Amino acid sequence: MTGALLTATGVTKRYAGIVALAKVDLEVRAGELVSVIGPNGAGKSTLFDCLTGVQRPDSGNVVFDGRDVDRMRPAARARAGMARTFQRIELFGGMTVLDHLLVADRARTRRGGLFTDILTGTKPSGVELARCRVVLRLLGLEEWAERPAESLSLGKGRLVELARALMCEPKLLFLDEPSSGLDRRETDEMGEALLRVQAERGLAVLLIEHDVPLVQRLAERIYVLDYGELLASGPTAKVLADQKVRVAYLGASS
Repeated sequence: MTGALLTATGVTKRYAGIVALAKVDLEVRAGELVSVIGPNGAGKSTLFDCLTGVQRPDSGNVVFDGRDVDRMRPAARARAGMARTFQRIELFGGMTVLDHLLVADRARTRRGGLFTDILTGTKPSGVELARCRVVLRLLGLEEWAERPAESLSLGKGRLVELARALMCEPKLLFLDEPSSGLDRRETDEMGEALLRVQAERGLAVLLIEHDVPLVQRLAERIYVLDYGELLASGPTAKVLADQKVRVAYLGASS
């Protein structure tokens, strides 16, 4: 593990006078998995939006891989090494699992004509197919490669989203509630997939997640947001044992 890959300092965001984020500081080091937790409405997805460029914070600073990215659009941040999945599953209708990976690969390697290439039957190259097969194999999706993505279970669909993000070859992967809607078996499968990805790729992961057992299993450190403010941060076990965190997030009595 090396130094800080992502550093956010004093990130603040307001909506019509309502403070969604209040001077939030966060750091992710290269190769580590960090989780952001907190009750609904705590500002977790807003934080992701500000870090990935979907929204501009009202104040604060974001540095990624040694570069100030405050003025960079989401696409530029993606090219710099950020990739993201969303809480609401977002797959393309009428496209196979393999097509999803090819679109992401072509977005990374060249601009323009991405969907047209796929939908009009432009034949993928051997190099493209080889890159896709590596990721399909990593996530256990090889046997579903030619299946329409919308025909898969929610658990498999979320793995497709993860695979698509990995095709962008990120340095930092932002995952917004990857276990949302999944049963215990599917959640365990997602956890295993993330552990394999991190072990093989060595990339950093920033994870928003409500499933506390999954967070305990995966995250080295956690940040706890409550009403837009940073309530606590540090090693996972220590933070989850903090009484103020237990009251605010886990519902424990004081």
